[in-house]
Amino acid sequence: MTRPAPDLALDHDRAATGALDRDRSASGAHILTVRGDAVHARTDRLAGEEPLEIRAAGPGQEPVSVAVTMRTPGFEEDLAVGFLYTEGLVVPEDLAGFAYGDPVANSFPDNRVTVRLRHAFDAARIAGRNFVATASCGICGKASLEQIEVRCAAIPPGPTVARAVLTSLPDTLRAAQALFSTTGGLHGCGLFDTEGRLVVAREDVGRHNALDKIVGAAVRDGAVPLRERILLVSGRVSFELVQKAAMAGAPILCAVSAPSDLAVRAAERLGLTLVGFLRGDTFNVYAHPERIAGLDALS
Repeated sequence: MTRPAPDLALDHDRAATGALDRDRSASGAHILTVRGDAVHARTDRLAGEEPLEIRAAGPGQEPVSVAVTMRTPGFEEDLAVGFLYTEGLVVPEDLAGFAYGDPVANSFPDNRVTVRLRHAFDAARIAGRNFVATASCGICGKASLEQIEVRCAAIPPGPTVARAVLTSLPDTLRAAQALFSTTGGLHGCGLFDTEGRLVVAREDVGRHNALDKIVGAAVRDGAVPLRERILLVSGRVSFELVQKAAMAGAPILCAVSAPSDLAVRAAERLGLTLVGFLRGDTFNVYAHPERIAGLDALS
């Protein structure tokens, strides 16, 4: 299952073959546009949103349903692996393959994906955990700082990046968001190197799904932990996004909007540099400024 480290060429290949039906990532709709007293009929593009059931199974084992999330179709395998990995349920060495739903019984078989493992999946590991995910809030009801510290080690020191690198990231991500350009209704997540070069970008109706798709791609490529990488999300930062970034080993998480108080506390405890309101040449640093050149002496 180990692949070469991810790069843009590999990502473009995935964009062509990463889903059973890429056209469902967006669809057309007839709408009325109102501009003051003027009303016009036109066709608009809408972001796709469909359920994905994520299952896991070992050799000869009946699949175990782990979660259902509302997502934008595309890159289902990356999303499933990213979810299972950031929840601490699999490691890269576990992965053996994938299976989809029955195409005879299901109109969209890629709405159910099973991650095949090299050993039996222990269903007891998900007992009592509330894996109910929505496009807006992610997984609710099971997270705590104590749980995340059990599953995730603190991120070690480094790297150090220039302020100009951080301020360049939003424009780079925005330029890579092809679906957002046509629908205006998708979150984006970008993975960058420490010089600000885009490694991979993903879009989804759920910001947590976009991040899971990136982490899943990295896991499948043997590129975790993301020690020399920067993550950028297009919206706010919740506790769950900090958890996912830390589980993937990313030292810096940036956002164009605000973090929650629990997200900040988690970042402080996990050694994660957390940047918010990254817009133009301004940003706020909420945790661990030492990774941003010239800021450690001011903290």
